Amino acid sequence: MIPELTELLTGNPYPGRGVLCCRTADGVLSGGYFLTGRSGASRARELRRGPAGELTVAPTAPTSPTAPTAPTGHDSLRHYTAVRESADCLVFGNGEQVGAVAARLAAGLRPAEALDGLDYEPDPPIFTPRLTAVVENGAVGDGAVWFGAARRSAAGRAATDRMTLRVEGLRAGEGVLMTTYRSDGVEVATGEPYAEFRTAAAGPGELLDQLWDRLDARLRVAAAVFEPGRLPEAEIRQAR
Repeated sequence: MIPELTELLTGNPYPGRGVLCCRTADGVLSGGYFLTGRSGASRARELRRGPAGELTVAPTAPTSPTAPTAPTGHDSLRHYTAVRESADCLVFGNGEQVGAVAARLAAGLRPAEALDGLDYEPDPPIFTPRLTAVVENGAVGDGAVWFGAARRSAAGRAATDRMTLRVEGLRAGEGVLMTTYRSDGVEVATGEPYAEFRTAAAGPGELLDQLWDRLDARLRVAAAVFEPGRLPEAEIRQAR
């Protein structure tokens, strides 16, 4: 049986970062991106809107003497453009590969080609996967949604395992979720390749409410939900 999105999130107390795409109960195709964090540096971040409507993960300024302090300067593993859109496609993910994939698509590569050749993050011991989603703006109908994952082998091989998933014909209430981690609340491991889910959320706003409410309030950092072709109207939720 396909689980509800709320079940997947509740059953994974520390998902790290996540990308999802679904067609909400009212038939709207929506993408989503969220961040959770355990360290002070990971929690001292926010989603910011850029001049072209892009969403960037950036450090926050401390709001009090006891608030987590973000490191000074750019950290490529924590600060990056997470969501970018052109006239042809919407690209979102958990790192600087979003820009690389968007550039490849702009150069004429197809999504499967643009998602190839990426590597997992160089952050031992967990080696966080790079997760990327591509929605061609023509996919507002019955087109395909693409997911890519660059993961370190569970067997410990240094070579990157790369997976590309093409999802077609999402029906109302159906979606796909990828997370960087899976956790029982204590131990943390690399997330499963992907999970299909159902949702009763009607529209992007309800989807964001559902997503935000089921993330652990002690760990959640930021989340956004957006429609292809309407990124400047993305709905954002911040912990700080």
